[in-house]
This record gives sequence, C-alpha cells and structure tokens, in this order.
Amino acid sequence: MPRLPQPITVAGPAPEPPALRRKRRRESGTAWAYVSPAVLIVLGLSIVPVVWSLLLSFQASDLVTPSRWVGLDNYRALAQDPNFSQAVRNTLLYTVLYVPLSMFFGLLLALVLNRRIRLVGLYRTLIFVPFVLSATAQGVLFSFILDPEFGAANSVLHRLGVSSQGFLSDPSQALPVLVAITLWSGTGFCVVVYLAALQDVPQSLIEAARLDGAGRRHLLRHVTLPTLTPVTVFLVVWQTIQSLQVFDLVYVTTKGGPLGSTTVIVYFIWEQAFKNATAGYGASAAYVLAVALGLAAGAVRIVRRRGRHRLEGARS
Repeated sequence: MPRLPQPITVAGPAPEPPALRRKRRRESGTAWAYVSPAVLIVLGLSIVPVVWSLLLSFQASDLVTPSRWVGLDNYRALAQDPNFSQAVRNTLLYTVLYVPLSMFFGLLLALVLNRRIRLVGLYRTLIFVPFVLSATAQGVLFSFILDPEFGAANSVLHRLGVSSQGFLSDPSQALPVLVAITLWSGTGFCVVVYLAALQDVPQSLIEAARLDGAGRRHLLRHVTLPTLTPVTVFLVVWQTIQSLQVFDLVYVTTKGGPLGSTTVIVYFIWEQAFKNATAGYGASAAYVLAVALGLAAGAVRIVRRRGRHRLEGARS
C-alpha cells in the first residue's frame, strides 16, 4: 500500500524575546517624546483652530459672551451683505490685475537677467530686495511717498506739469495703486523662480532649434515657454493665493477706504471679527475664502493634468 504524503507544516515566526520587546518600547517612547512637541504645536496652531472656527461660523459670537447657535444664518447674511459683495469684487479685481502682471514682468526681467551682462548679480539682488521687505514697511514707505499733500510723488508730478493726484485717498485710484505697490515687491519672487527655471532649460533643445533656423522669438515660443509650464502653473497658484490673502498692506495704508474701495476679503474678515465683535460672521466669511482658495487650486490642478495628458498624447 503506497504511503500518503505527510502534510507540510510551516512553523510560525519565533516569539520575540522579552528583552527585544522592551527595547522597542523604549525606542518608541523616546521617539514619541521627541515628536510630541511638534505634534502638539501642529494640533494647537492648525487643526484645532480650523475645527473651532468652522463651529464658530455656525454661531453668533463676540468671543466674550456665551455664543448662540444660528446654523446657516451667517452664510445667508453674507450672500445679502453689500459690503461683502464689494470686498469680493475688490479682491477679484486685485487678483486679476496682480497675478498676470507680476508673472509677465517676472518672466520679462528673468529673460533679461539670464544673459551675461555686466553687474548682473547686483541687478538680481536689487530686484529681489523689495520682496524681502515686510508689507508693513512697504505700506509705511509708500504712505509717505504717495501722500496727496506732502508726498514726493505729487512733488515730482508738479515739476512735470501734471496736476496732483489723490493716489490712496482717491476711490478710483486706491486699488490700482495698491496693485502697483505689490508689483514692486512681489515681482522679485517671480523673477527668482523663473531665473532658476531658465537655467534648467536643456541647452541641447536650444542648439537643435538654432540649427533648424529658429530665431529668438521662435525659441521663446516653442522651446523656452513650454519648458517653463510647470513653473508657470506653480506661480499662478502661489500668486493667486497670495493675492486672495492680502491684508497687511491694506491695513497699513488705507484700512479698507476710501469708501470701501480697497476692502478685500481678509480685511473684511478682520473687521467683522475683531472690530465689529461679530466673530461668527467673520468666521463664515473666512470659510467662504477657504473654499474659494480650494477651488482655485483644484481648477489649476485640473488644467495642468489635462495639459499633461494632451502633451503625452501628442508625443505618442
């Protein structure tokens, strides 16, 4: 009678020695002891405030007396508030003006400074220095320069035979002037990013295009700009977020005036929460801004993904 094969038994892993388990526990405890301060900071300064402000947006609260649950009333009031509508329009206009202009001038200056010219390092430094200055310092500086009575700007215009301008005190000029101030400081960041990207453009592509007879304009259009696409997408997202969150410059220079012409969303949120003592109403406006930022980032990401798919399809 043939012998049946014996079942093969697989031995399980050997039990871990108690000394090794105690060593791993000590190492895990030590690791958590080092990590716990950072975890507490992240929880205390980001996650907890986000959740607390979300709950606050559904309440009527002045941060002093006991709050009252009002549900979606704060959001309904925002939809009917003309001051909030004006803040949204001002913010969108500021963004539409600032983002493309800063990127255009940044790319233009980067193309100029990417050449071998004398004192190019000094020029790059001078363009980037305004970006390092705080918005508060910029606001104080330009408040003196653009003062309608004693400012240096009107003094120069007077010498040129041009009538004095209101600048930050004129409702029709205040927002464009703020955009110009921000361009003076924010363009330097775009210049630095584009300079770094231009230095990574493959020289083999440029040389091949030149051998095919491509001129400077064709090199820029068909070689340089497509290579800079990822950097451009990053700058669109970054500059849009920065422009939607502008506050310091407005607070120092105009405080939302004149006649609300420079009241942006973040200043509106601050005004409602801390000046008018309606923290719940301000929190609801803050979450409207957060949703807008998320939608903007998501839209740019979708456009970038579609562009990548089209590029891969064209290559295949």
